[in-house]
Amino acid sequence: MEGEVESGETMVILDSKGQFLARGAYSPNSQIRVRVWSWDSQQIIGEQFFRRRLRQAIAFRQSGIFPQSTLDTLQSAFRLVHGESDGLPGLIVDRYGDTLVMQCLSTGPEHWRETLADLLLELTGAENIYERSDADVRALEGLPPRVGVVRGKEPPERLQITENGLTFWVDLRRGHKTGFYLDQCANRLRLRALASGREGLDCFCYTGGFTISALAGGATSMMAVDSSGEALALAQMNLVLNKPQERVEWVEGDVFQVLRSLRDRGRAFDLIVLDPPKFAPTVAQAERATRGYKDINLLALKLLRPNGILVTFSCSGGISEELFQKIVAGAALDAGVEAQILERLSQAPDHPVALNFPEGAYLKGLIIRV
Repeated sequence: MEGEVESGETMVILDSKGQFLARGAYSPNSQIRVRVWSWDSQQIIGEQFFRRRLRQAIAFRQSGIFPQSTLDTLQSAFRLVHGESDGLPGLIVDRYGDTLVMQCLSTGPEHWRETLADLLLELTGAENIYERSDADVRALEGLPPRVGVVRGKEPPERLQITENGLTFWVDLRRGHKTGFYLDQCANRLRLRALASGREGLDCFCYTGGFTISALAGGATSMMAVDSSGEALALAQMNLVLNKPQERVEWVEGDVFQVLRSLRDRGRAFDLIVLDPPKFAPTVAQAERATRGYKDINLLALKLLRPNGILVTFSCSGGISEELFQKIVAGAALDAGVEAQILERLSQAPDHPVALNFPEGAYLKGLIIRV
């Protein structure tokens, strides 16, 4: 370090010979001391730089490269800015109709917060920006959590979005992430194609995205399990919006305990979805997380009938795709079942992965046939 730099301010990064490498945002508390804005020595980090980057991200979402089946989703709710993968490390922006939900997860976007908010309104035509900078990762940056209106007005208690022809209520102020798991959009559609005639179990169901998608695909019945009574209440409202006549058993409880109880009672299913929260945000927590992932997959595999389908996910950054497959393979071995991988799943295309930032591929999924 040479000179005094405030948190979030732009630094020039030089190599050992004093040659220019990059410009980035300084973080005095994080183990990642600088996050790079640009490798271009001529690039000035300021309003015009962020206007260009945001315009590129928005144009990509409007480019028509997304699968036709998800276009209705991308008109209603989608990720507009995906951090490092859009050249804006630490900045997440999701669009829900006329409201943008912004997360400033590192010191760079925190420093440029007001500029970014003005530019987002200018470039999107949105009326409101609500901030959900309450993720745990902010603590690693020395930043306190912050939630509230940035521009415009307070969002309603809940608002409606459309996804793949289905309708969902979303709680922007208190819901997980920015209110909805937008990254699972394409995977919910894929599940729909697998569900016909099957009796299903949706674990960590949150507000019912996978449950309702399975029912829309012709599942005969679903059991939906989550530890949050508030999330289950919203899930039941989402069911009424879409398929009020369908048979769903809602279970509030710890998924691990519920799975063991179902095993002990001799229950069986044709389709099981495991979409747990992060067990390992970092590699340092991978060993403990491995046990958790193995437990739930082992229990789920024991509950599947012959020719049953397991759709299982890990969103943990500390668990690689290779390790996740090994965990599920070990679970199948211990469960005494023979299983095949039918398909690999990842996040929706509005959550791209930059080639120089492989950590952006955080969501790993497998479709397993027993």
